[in-house]
Amino acid sequence: MSYRRRRDAGQVAIEYLGFVPILLIVGLAGFQIGAVAYAAEQASTAARAGARAASLGQSAQQACAQAVSGGLTVQCSGGGGDTVTITASVSIPSIVPGWTFDPAEKSATMPRDHSPRRSEP
Repeated sequence: MSYRRRRDAGQVAIEYLGFVPILLIVGLAGFQIGAVAYAAEQASTAARAGARAASLGQSAQQACAQAVSGGLTVQCSGGGGDTVTITASVSIPSIVPGWTFDPAEKSATMPRDHSPRRSEP
């Protein structure tokens, strides 16, 4: 009986070692899902900022770039007549090696401001 207990003593440790890679992959996938959601939120913020700037006659690309956090790259495009529609595209960082994603894209539309500018004294 004593011999059998000593022989089975390391079995649980070996089972845990086999389960560690699965836990690691699940954890990294969770972080990757968070990165996707964060990039989509940043794209939405950039699109609103770019549309607001373009509706006032300012640079949409500069406003988009200033609206996102550091480390993310953003591209803005669009325009229009009486309304301005800007689409912001934010690259999604890859946390899990081998997983690649298309950029997160969001659009925002704002009316063009036609009011005359008041000059400051």
